[in-house]
Amino acid sequence: MISHSLAFRRLCFFLPAILMVAVLMPQASARHTLPNHLSKRVVGEYVYWSKYQSPPYGATQIPYQKLTHINHAGVSFDSTGTLAVPQGFLEPELNNLTHAAGVKVMLLLGGDFAGIEASGAIQTLVDNVAAFEQQYGYDGADIDWEYPESSVDRAFLVDLMARLRKSNPSYVLSIDAAPWGGYGYAVGQLQLSLDYINVMMYDCAGPWTAHGQLNSPIFWDSHDPAPYECQPGGSVADTAAIFLKGVPPEQLNMGTPFYGYHYGNIKRLFGLCPNANHTADGECDNAVQAVGYGTTLKANINKNGWYTQYDPVALVP
Repeated sequence: MISHSLAFRRLCFFLPAILMVAVLMPQASARHTLPNHLSKRVVGEYVYWSKYQSPPYGATQIPYQKLTHINHAGVSFDSTGTLAVPQGFLEPELNNLTHAAGVKVMLLLGGDFAGIEASGAIQTLVDNVAAFEQQYGYDGADIDWEYPESSVDRAFLVDLMARLRKSNPSYVLSIDAAPWGGYGYAVGQLQLSLDYINVMMYDCAGPWTAHGQLNSPIFWDSHDPAPYECQPGGSVADTAAIFLKGVPPEQLNMGTPFYGYHYGNIKRLFGLCPNANHTADGECDNAVQAVGYGTTLKANINKNGWYTQYDPVALVP
């Protein structure tokens, strides 16, 4: 599987840029009672810069009654465990409206994981997260590491989540996990600390690959000429099968992207980008552009020469 880690790449449009829906959520096994009469977890990710987009999307526009959890994205950390909070991130209205609706709001956190491993500042990071959450009214944390790969990484992630759980037993804790990063997740041990895992079933291909792939197919098409770009876990069905081998279904959420990729120089599914023969990395690179649903696609659904078509195999538009 080709590595394609870009910080918060997938979270650059609006809520929900990603929507996570539980694979199965029996009420008897839920650690937290679900709000809004919902029978499954529905987790939306909200990025602070979406309110500056055109059109803007802010806290007052979020359909809280349709959600159980919100991941608030934008904060990162460095090798010393110090949190970097960008200007404009803090939105008291978001936290107040979320809690008024009975919904949980979590801090989505990514950063210099390798640096923390090297410096040994893991407890400093945990303490800083706990202080931030208490000061600003967050209910837990969603850890976004793209991607743990080594045995050291595996052990570090288990340790980090265990320390976060110990710092506040009532936290809602989750991680974002990709099927192609399977070795990096010691899921048996992680289950002891996590409420659930958000499965990243999207972004197997894009500017960093050479062929025109679907962003998040429900079912895998065996006619794909470049399966190595997306396997293992190249479809929702395949990804679910991978994680269900080691994780109870009630601890899994399946991620759904509300964006896609426009391939500017190919006209058919699985086509090879012509420029891939000349780019330094052999990939599509700038010939592919990310396109957001709320910012671009929504206004063009069945309008302006656009029409809706579903792939007969993958069953996605």
